[in-house]
Amino acid sequence: MPSLSEVHRSLVVPPSASFFRKLLAFAGPGFLVAVGYMDPGNWATDLAGGSKYNYSLLSVIMISNLMAILLQSLSLKLGIATGRDLAQACRDHYSKPVSLFLWFICEIAIAACDLAEVIGSAIALNLLFGVPLMAGVCITSLDVLFVLFLQNKGFRYIEALVITLIIIIGGCFAWEIVVSHPNFLGIAKGFVPSPKIVSDPGMLYIAIGILGATVMPHNLYLHSSIVQTRRYELNSAGKREAIKFATIDSTVALMFALFINAAILIVAAATFYTRGRNDIAEIQDAYKLLTPLLGVTGASTLFALALLASGQNSTLTGTLAGQIVMEGFLNIRLRPWLRRLITRLIAIVPAVFVTIISGEKGTTNLLVLSQVILSLQLSFAVFPLVMFTSDKLKMGEFVNGPVVKWLAWIVAGTIALLNGWLLMQTFRDWFAA
Repeated sequence: MPSLSEVHRSLVVPPSASFFRKLLAFAGPGFLVAVGYMDPGNWATDLAGGSKYNYSLLSVIMISNLMAILLQSLSLKLGIATGRDLAQACRDHYSKPVSLFLWFICEIAIAACDLAEVIGSAIALNLLFGVPLMAGVCITSLDVLFVLFLQNKGFRYIEALVITLIIIIGGCFAWEIVVSHPNFLGIAKGFVPSPKIVSDPGMLYIAIGILGATVMPHNLYLHSSIVQTRRYELNSAGKREAIKFATIDSTVALMFALFINAAILIVAAATFYTRGRNDIAEIQDAYKLLTPLLGVTGASTLFALALLASGQNSTLTGTLAGQIVMEGFLNIRLRPWLRRLITRLIAIVPAVFVTIISGEKGTTNLLVLSQVILSLQLSFAVFPLVMFTSDKLKMGEFVNGPVVKWLAWIVAGTIALLNGWLLMQTFRDWFAA
């Protein structure tokens, strides 16, 4: 039985429709995936990169986004070509103990990602409405019921909500860019990789943080499943066409993610770096200083609104990914509301505990910890994905070509090395402190 069986092949793609009508029919899953690349966990590294090093790290955001485009294209191709999502493919290929191990660490990663989203939303509610952090954490958990309601209405409703929230985030940051008056020549130069990124230890650390935390492991499981919500023809031509349109959808959506991550860094550079405020790395500090430094009413409010939209968006997709992973690895069918409630409780308990003990500073440290956990798990999703899509027995005519195959292995190896280095540096800093 497929994962997310209640919406599997529920959206019909008319075989005789025009190119643009088919493109519209396939549009949606890429945007659900893209929200994972602009979640609250990424904001801190983007803010730190802009405030400390001006526009220099824009090239790193661009490179990491290109890596994401490649890996997500492999994920959707696996789902369409084989009819199995990544979790199911792992269960089919590996022994039961290995599958259980992969499921366990993936659940931890999803909980860590959910943790970042819960905290991000709680911080936004605190900044916008003065809601105490602990109350904000609890309020955020209620979206479980909202997701269930939308999914019962139809998968298109979830996609429409996610796209609407992405538009809100993009609109907020487009306005922030306008009022921060960035140096557009500096922005253009920032997209060109500089040797200084490697030679400067501080810059390298943030750069690896951006690269290492960009690709979300649960997105690879998510994408391979939700592309199967479309009812396309299950022959060679139908699958080839589905892969083409799904890849366009994914690429366009991830370009939105590139814009938003770049916009966060650009606003930080134009607002903080130019005024000598190189110490901004926390979301709360950025919120407090945006309006005073720019002298524009509403700058801080729009920043917090974008954060709230980002956090809520990511929780929608994170809970779907949790359901896919449990069903795919374990072949267990729980009611969607129960599955989401379990995932959310795993994230809420540590968030509430840390918020009670140490307040705002603790939530920031928890955000960092969530990114470390994601970094630990990432290679356990990337390597099987590249291996399966390079296997002709599994993929048939849709197997990776030589160029894509070697490029994918280079990306997988690079991500593993960078995450390993980032983890060592993070643990070294913790023990030093």
